[in-house]
Amino acid sequence: MVADIAIHDAFVLTVDDRNRLYERGTVLVEDGRITEVRSSRDDDADIAAERVIDGEGKLVMPGLVNAHTHLELTPLLGAFSDLDLLEMMGSMTAIYGQIADGEFDYLTEAGYELAALNFLAGGVTTVNSQDVRPSAGAKTFGEAGLRGFFGPALSDLFWDVPVDEQFTRAREFIDEYHNAYDGRIRATINPHDDWSCTRELWERTADLAAEYPDLLVHTHLLELEESNTMARSNGANDSLDLLDDVGLLDDRLVAAHFRLADDEDIQRTAEADASVAHCPSIFSYWNTGSDVQWTPVPELRAAGVDVGLGIDDHYWHDSYNMFGEARQARLAANLERSAGQYHSMELVRMLTIEGAKALGVGDEIGSLEPGKRADIILLNVDKPKFTPLTNIPAQVANNATSADVEMVIVDGDVLMEGGEAKTMDGDTIRKRAESAVERFASETDWELGIGGSEPPNSVNIARDVPKRGPAQLLGRLAFQSARDRFPF
Repeated sequence: MVADIAIHDAFVLTVDDRNRLYERGTVLVEDGRITEVRSSRDDDADIAAERVIDGEGKLVMPGLVNAHTHLELTPLLGAFSDLDLLEMMGSMTAIYGQIADGEFDYLTEAGYELAALNFLAGGVTTVNSQDVRPSAGAKTFGEAGLRGFFGPALSDLFWDVPVDEQFTRAREFIDEYHNAYDGRIRATINPHDDWSCTRELWERTADLAAEYPDLLVHTHLLELEESNTMARSNGANDSLDLLDDVGLLDDRLVAAHFRLADDEDIQRTAEADASVAHCPSIFSYWNTGSDVQWTPVPELRAAGVDVGLGIDDHYWHDSYNMFGEARQARLAANLERSAGQYHSMELVRMLTIEGAKALGVGDEIGSLEPGKRADIILLNVDKPKFTPLTNIPAQVANNATSADVEMVIVDGDVLMEGGEAKTMDGDTIRKRAESAVERFASETDWELGIGGSEPPNSVNIARDVPKRGPAQLLGRLAFQSARDRFPF
């Protein structure tokens, strides 16, 4: 039997159920799947394969899984970095409202291309993205050879797009893109969050989920103090109770953030076999006070909940580095509690197999095992920064960066090698993104330059902040907060 790809004499971190690590290992790939993972033999350099890769000085491991992200505004990297929280949220809300109305397509299309290029270069082979108008993302990632979960956000309080229109768009997206590009692109159902959706929207979401029983339901859950407040305004005891009421607390649920979960929430989530995406960098960057609460990941994992890592809005904290999320998860947890919250291998698993399990594809990707899809990355560890090469899981979780990724393989196809994307024109993508930002700045009076950014004070960007949405949302939350404090 002739293999398509043979990688020999490499360090191989399998992330299988035994966390096997080979000091001198071989991985064989045929027809897009891994066929063998074993110790190297002396004659493996002469193995019969279409492509033989000498793995000396390389670390072979599964591709990274970005379990929760947003991609449309990628070209605005650096635009939000030095704003205060209210400025950032106000600017973001205005932009998203206009995207929902069909404006700034040139910016979002360039954003998907730039995101795909950068995540590919950094070893991210799978993303789970919730956006406003995700069709361009599905096409871009599909054509690039990457794996992705995409779906349009749904909310009846966050923006003014009629709810009927939102659900029509969602159905059209599902019908066109679910299982597209040889099954690498899958559709998801995306109620935006538990603080800007009414019971009526959750009920319609449950109806949609019943129509498409093989789709994930991806949402922001227990992210803000207002989360349970909104649930109570919708006649439930708390957020999980509301989702349980409508039939969405089950094994299809992927809950991003989950910061405010208590012991009962953790137990109910484990019993439902739902999953969580932990995004530590975004909350480290936009910490709203000294009492910030971190997602109780150790307790979730101890209860049997699959927890993946996500980079969330990478343009809010200026990083595409998924390896950095593992390090930040460790530092944030140790700072809040005490040292030793994670073993390094736990963080590696959250970057790979647990992220895959959270997205319901742990039997397909996330580890290097015979029969799984060949989503593989090679890191160059023959560098001073990795010398001496001891404790490889710790090196991955603490020391590795996107720049260390030398090769990316998805479904057995080499998509990136030697820092050069094979399925995307990097120069063209960069020029298109630069042009899109120039046009955006011109149309909105947003100052974007090499020294920083300044959002406009004029009406151009703020003119379409959804008036019904936030006003209705804030009013509902204020009313419920008053009822909680002063029952009547």
